[in-house]
Amino acid sequence: MLAGVSSEYYTRLEQGRERRPSEQVLEALARVFDLDAEAVDHLFELTRPRPRRRTSGQISPNLLRLMAGWDHLPALILNDQMDLLAQNPPAAALHEGLLEPLGNVIRMTFLNPASRDFYVDWEREARSNAAHLRTVAGGDPQDPRLLALIEELLDGSEDFRRLWTRYEVGMKVPGTIRIRHRRVGELTLHFEALAVRSAPGQYLVLGQAEPGASEHAVAGLRNGRAGGRETSRAASFPVG
Repeated sequence: MLAGVSSEYYTRLEQGRERRPSEQVLEALARVFDLDAEAVDHLFELTRPRPRRRTSGQISPNLLRLMAGWDHLPALILNDQMDLLAQNPPAAALHEGLLEPLGNVIRMTFLNPASRDFYVDWEREARSNAAHLRTVAGGDPQDPRLLALIEELLDGSEDFRRLWTRYEVGMKVPGTIRIRHRRVGELTLHFEALAVRSAPGQYLVLGQAEPGASEHAVAGLRNGRAGGRETSRAASFPVG
């Protein structure tokens, strides 16, 4: 009634029997459900998916050299699905024993038990990752790699199944993350993600330690790492 559509039509929408509602109907539903901007975008994406360019795992050699020169902060390259494509030594030291080459941040969060100690606020990170994956899946629902990842998580993690059924959406926004490293203890990092213009779907993620104890902890990780000028390639072939 509030959206101005019949209950029969709304039922067809919910059951997927009506897949091309008008913009007016979508806007009315968004208003009635008081959806935020990201949820509105997701709603329109579900009904009018746009073709997406497949993300390539090829990393610009210039970008790799640039990352190799940053020995004072963690830097890594991720794609939309949060596959690890490349990382520099500080980032590898930060995730040692957790995120393997060609690994996936969301898989690590839900399927690696050590992640619960690694993330001080594990529930917040897990909820954010599930919402991110839901958003990405809405824009590319037939991607076989994405479907396989979701199926793997549903099979292997009760927590993922719980969060997945919340149907929350929202692209993961870099921010402040508190972690507990097995060698240097707790530290706080502020992350930012920059889109790689030469490779759509890739993001350069940079972490900066909070001044003080966290800064010293990251320095300790850096000093304990051999060969600190080499950038670790996590992938050199297409992954998307």
